[in-house]
Amino acid sequence: LLCQILHCLLILLQLVEIVLFIVDSGCSKHMTGNLKLLINFVEKFMGTVKFRNDQIAPILRYGDLVQGAVMIKRVYYVEGLNHNLFSIGQFCDADLEVAFRKSTCFIRDLKGNDLLTGSHGTDLYSITLQDTNCPNLICLMAKATSSQAWLWHRRLSHLNFDTINLLSKNDIVTLHAYFATEGIHHQTSIARTPKQNSVVERH
Repeated sequence: LLCQILHCLLILLQLVEIVLFIVDSGCSKHMTGNLKLLINFVEKFMGTVKFRNDQIAPILRYGDLVQGAVMIKRVYYVEGLNHNLFSIGQFCDADLEVAFRKSTCFIRDLKGNDLLTGSHGTDLYSITLQDTNCPNLICLMAKATSSQAWLWHRRLSHLNFDTINLLSKNDIVTLHAYFATEGIHHQTSIARTPKQNSVVERH
């Protein structure tokens, strides 16, 4: 039964889009070309932006970007902008600290709390955000043969207890209820597990 569970996994997940923002010292304001990332729109002409290819685009509106408990105010929407940009100057003007290390960057408040954390790669510092404005629920079901089991194990990124607990708190997965219905006695702090014929015993 346990092998069937591993080979036939059914989990409800919320569809999450990964959004990358480049931390830019030459950018005067936070900017995005993706209007669906913003809330609280204000339609107002805010000037123009000149792209690297000398094309000029108007800034016709701005809004707020929400990431968890953090709200980033006045993110300009620039139609045609292919990269999302965070302005170091705008963070500093908002009394936030921007700190850089060899492989990481941090946006902190005056108390030293990390609000956003980014990474360094290919000569750029970037911050990865998750767009949770997508309310669509998807269902993943995997039925794998023994030769394909490793593939699904890798695709699910070695699901750990923190992730399982998070799913449980959101009433998506109730692991302990599942164990109870299947007669599985689950202990996480036992020194060794009793076995019989190389199979874990159920109590």
